Amino acid sequence: MLITHDTRCSLDAVVDLVNTAPEDDTAADGLPDVAALQDFVRNHDISDVGVLSEFDLSAVRKIRGRFAGIFAAPDARTAAGMINELVAAAGTTPRLTDHDGFDWHVHYFAPGASMADHLAADCGMALAFFVVAGEQERLRRCEAPDCRRAFVDLSRNRSRRYCDSRTCGNRLHVAAYRARRKEAAG
Repeated sequence: MLITHDTRCSLDAVVDLVNTAPEDDTAADGLPDVAALQDFVRNHDISDVGVLSEFDLSAVRKIRGRFAGIFAAPDARTAAGMINELVAAAGTTPRLTDHDGFDWHVHYFAPGASMADHLAADCGMALAFFVVAGEQERLRRCEAPDCRRAFVDLSRNRSRRYCDSRTCGNRLHVAAYRARRKEAAG
């Protein structure tokens, strides 16, 4: 599956957006205020964004939940329906652009779109490419028991199980190793 630079950027943004949601009522929201949303925009080099407000923050939090639903979708048909609703509500307007030193690429959001519509259109289309390619199962949640972070499995053989092999994966492998050693020691 060919993933262009702008699609990869949108995938990174949607994964990071979904992962800002608190896991439960005791966890902090990763987007607590407009300043955090501005940081998110800056960290992801999201272009064509005007002045952000509390309205933008609220709208982005709402679509964050809708994106989380796509990662949890049980099948491609369900994911496709969710993506179609999200992208249609954003008023998708594909257009070619070559801004900020990048070669020609497609933006799916309408000029002047709100931050939520911008993310819904571009990130929604990035996820749509996975459904179209029959690769919806690559939109995953970490299998570590104490972690449910979203990620996109871009491994060649679709075998990635953890959001980060250096943290979640390594922690579980070390725990399994220690359990085997303890059992072998009697």
